[in-house]
Amino acid sequence: MSRRTDPVVRRATLEDAPVIARFNQAMARETEGKELDAEVLAAGVRAVFDDPNRGFYLVAESDECVAGCLMITYEWSDWRNGMFWWIQSVYVHPDFRREGIYRTLYAEARAMGRKAGAIGFRLYVETENSRAQQTYAALGMERCAYAMFEELL
Repeated sequence: MSRRTDPVVRRATLEDAPVIARFNQAMARETEGKELDAEVLAAGVRAVFDDPNRGFYLVAESDECVAGCLMITYEWSDWRNGMFWWIQSVYVHPDFRREGIYRTLYAEARAMGRKAGAIGFRLYVETENSRAQQTYAALGMERCAYAMFEELL
């Protein structure tokens, strides 16, 4: 078996929207057993490209294909007078897992966040997804004391 190319991270473009939507669909199915409405999801992904205030996507390419992605969104903290960057929509294609794709994506996001003056990173993860939790901890993230609540409208 030939060695894979080292992942290269870049900011996603609108041309990446279809693969990002497919990755989000797969992630929802794998982690939560949810089937997302494809039209709503595609429009939601495109909306990030339409308005940079919503955030941005990073993609990691390896072997000339998109191997993984994540989205960054923003949360203002009045307590800290600064912006948290939220990591969302994390997905690594199964063919590329355990090969450092997420590590490379996170390293690039951290470098970008530092340069932009972000005060920290946050993410949420399914309570049953222990593999992802171990990955995040290994990269220096700590479990925080907050529980998440939501009401869908």
